[in-house]
Amino acid sequence: MRDHPHDEGTPLPGVPHAEAPHPDVWTGRATNRFQWLLALVGAACMALGIELAVASAWTSGVAPLVMSVVGCIAAGLLVLFGTLAFVHVDLKLDRESLEVRCGHIGLPRRRIPLAHVAGADFEPLVTPRHWGGWGYRWRPDKGTAVVVRRGEGVVLRLWDGHTFTITVDDAESAVRVIKDRLRTGTPGTAP
Repeated sequence: MRDHPHDEGTPLPGVPHAEAPHPDVWTGRATNRFQWLLALVGAACMALGIELAVASAWTSGVAPLVMSVVGCIAAGLLVLFGTLAFVHVDLKLDRESLEVRCGHIGLPRRRIPLAHVAGADFEPLVTPRHWGGWGYRWRPDKGTAVVVRRGEGVVLRLWDGHTFTITVDDAESAVRVIKDRLRTGTPGTAP
């Protein structure tokens, strides 16, 4: 899914790809439009809870009705905000660090200094099935990931032995920029 082009990642005419200059700040994004459908399900649950509260005759008892209303609204809020947080992921790579921000609010957010990165690899197919679903994921055997859709991604190898995977459009370009910055910078070790 390529939602927008990245002029930064394409070589300049007449300049070999290895010599193409990288921007000071590389940005990328991955979007999952399917998450909007899940958000609508959450909104429908909230609407059902409100409808129950307003339109009910309250003849079946207060406790069951209150539990139904609160349950529908709570489930709706959880689904709505849980899915909106992972409609898209933004990746920003500057000279010192890589920052990952999720959703419209930008949370969860993770900033990784390039001094903590040992290497970066292109992964042509990252799927939610490999990570146990969409979102911010952790698996002891695989590391940590931000997965918002199926497709290409960046796998960071950190100096502490962990990995961090991000689904992002034009991941090959991001890996080239990271590797270039790691070559020109001083390799570090994580504290």
